[in-house]
Amino acid sequence: MNNKTLASTRTLIVIPCLNEAEHIEGLVEGLRPAAAHLNGAILIVDGGSTDGTHEIAARLAKAHASVLALDNPKRIQSAAINLAVAEYGASYDYLIRIDAHGTYPDDYCERLIEEALETGADSVVVAMQTVGFTPFQKATAYAQNSKLGNGGAKHRLGATSHWADHGHHALMRVSSFQAIGGYDEIFSHNEDAEFDYRFRQAGHRIWMTDRTSMVYYPRAKVGPLFRQYFAYGRGRARNVLKHRAWPNLRQLLPLAVAPVAIGALLAVINWLAVVPVALWAAACIGYGMWMALGQRNPYGPLAALSAMVMHFAWSAGFWRELLTARNRRLAP
Repeated sequence: MNNKTLASTRTLIVIPCLNEAEHIEGLVEGLRPAAAHLNGAILIVDGGSTDGTHEIAARLAKAHASVLALDNPKRIQSAAINLAVAEYGASYDYLIRIDAHGTYPDDYCERLIEEALETGADSVVVAMQTVGFTPFQKATAYAQNSKLGNGGAKHRLGATSHWADHGHHALMRVSSFQAIGGYDEIFSHNEDAEFDYRFRQAGHRIWMTDRTSMVYYPRAKVGPLFRQYFAYGRGRARNVLKHRAWPNLRQLLPLAVAPVAIGALLAVINWLAVVPVALWAAACIGYGMWMALGQRNPYGPLAALSAMVMHFAWSAGFWRELLTARNRRLAP
């Protein structure tokens, strides 16, 4: 049990963003009461937005003493958080990382601090529920909230509070973040999993709380969804290359998707080459039909399509990163 209280802590709420003009002002207004309650500040770190986000951030910083703004020339989220800590971390006990494209309960920040103080955790992570609005976005949300799309990840499904290896990043003790050098900026995606690996290796503890959570809005089109998961796959491969920490079983199964899909081209030589990819497609479609019939979910079949896009993109990104890294090592 920590002797500190909410009133005695100082908390930096960091929002890394890029082209979030539609969401940023409402998000900041919703967080301002928490910043006041936690003796904190809201720091908007803009990665070079071209849609007016930068100007909105500057206006909010001018209007409210509790709102700060920084430019992030490296653009990516990992660099944004590192920059925030480098510039302002010395004045705060905790940092809370906020996704500009998410929705949070009114007491989100307070619950995180309470959990950190009660458990003594160096990091508090949360479950993430995905919600959509358009038909494809809804289908993708259903896929990401199901075992078909997330493989049973506890930070996707939710779980009772427990000590964890990894979860959706929410709160970190500033001193613990600094002790391991922050995020590795070669990671544009999957930087949180890589961070958590080093964090645990250094003896810091991660607590997954069930007292609060956040809502995330997925990509609304196939192209952006593919590119997102392709980047996730590349990030996971970089983690493997850096730490020799291979994915667990729930991640190993999707890794086979891209190889068996490409291998299906050999069906012109032997029809058996198409069997593995056909089994994968049948399993996804079957799960989607079960969602449609067993759960009375009309988006089930489309969710199966979204899951197939995520599986293939993640696998393709992973193998691309491994193969290009190998080629770089072999190059004279």
